[in-house]
Amino acid sequence: MSLKPKILVTSASGKTGLQTTLQLRAKGFPVRAFVRRKDHRSDAMERSGAEIFLGDQYSLTDMRQAMRDVQRAYQCAPTAPNGLHFNAVFTAAAYEARLEHVVTLSQWLSSADHPSLFTREVYLSDILIGMRSEMSVTTVNVGWFAENYLMGLGMAAHLGLFTMPLGQGDVKKNAAPSNEDIASVAVGALIDPTLHAGKSYRPTGPILISPNEIAEAMARALGRTVRYMDISERMMVKALKAIPPANYSEAAVTQLAIYADEYRRGAFAVNAPTVDVLRVGEREPEPFESIVRRRVAEDPNLTGSFVKSMGAMGGFLKILATRPFDLDRAKAQRDYVRLSSPSFSQDDAAWRRSHQPLVSQDTPAWVA
Repeated sequence: MSLKPKILVTSASGKTGLQTTLQLRAKGFPVRAFVRRKDHRSDAMERSGAEIFLGDQYSLTDMRQAMRDVQRAYQCAPTAPNGLHFNAVFTAAAYEARLEHVVTLSQWLSSADHPSLFTREVYLSDILIGMRSEMSVTTVNVGWFAENYLMGLGMAAHLGLFTMPLGQGDVKKNAAPSNEDIASVAVGALIDPTLHAGKSYRPTGPILISPNEIAEAMARALGRTVRYMDISERMMVKALKAIPPANYSEAAVTQLAIYADEYRRGAFAVNAPTVDVLRVGEREPEPFESIVRRRVAEDPNLTGSFVKSMGAMGGFLKILATRPFDLDRAKAQRDYVRLSSPSFSQDDAAWRRSHQPLVSQDTPAWVA
């Protein structure tokens, strides 16, 4: 019988939840993976030995059941306008279950008066989860994922264009972490709460990279020329709504536009890169090109052909023909709570004070 604590992973089929589950199982920890439906991802987790819990993460009844006999948990709220509801459900169930330790996925941008409703909800959620003094918490503050760039990989593969509203191509604005690296930090904190309780970590990639360098990494992985093209937020939104898999809700699209603005302002470059993946996850952070090469190897649709290039061109024409999407109107229609005087992260004095480096950016202590 295992003496290791059982760990609940929420959003277990998601970008970081899946990797957190698999890495915990590789280290021999019993895991209960909370999913909303069974598919190839839940099959992979089940093959690894994880217990699959099928339920509704917004249901307090289901969350209570998922936390039975659990000692620790990874809290990963869905990117949705009801994320605060999810976190309230999780926090209430965690209180009742008397969990000993939680690792929560927060945001690097998290601040009280941010223009993004999603980000303000994360800020409130971080306060809620820390209110029970008997339960320790480790916070993982993630910025712009490497995964976000891969949304444009199909166009890069077939048209030679990497298009995003990231600003000037030669300015280094992000050190993008892989899903696996983010998960490694969560796993490290789940395994050893004594060392990581009360700490906040920011996993990043190994170096700051520019949009031009992102395009060059895609080019090497794809074996073709790829050029970065800075586009407007309006064009990005049209693309997200026009091209399959168009699985981005209007709610998510409105927030992505705000995050792109933060990107151009340089918020994700602040204090990056960090040593947290190396120090907490105990692995070398993955270069962006390696992430792209893995995706190219996994997706046969990224191999070049005349037919696929024509299909990509048709998709580009469809984007141009798609009606403009009014972001402000969408927010108003969804009755979002909107502040009269919001503040972007770097304009918020409290955010600047709380986002200073906590450790030396040199060799981590555990290596020395």
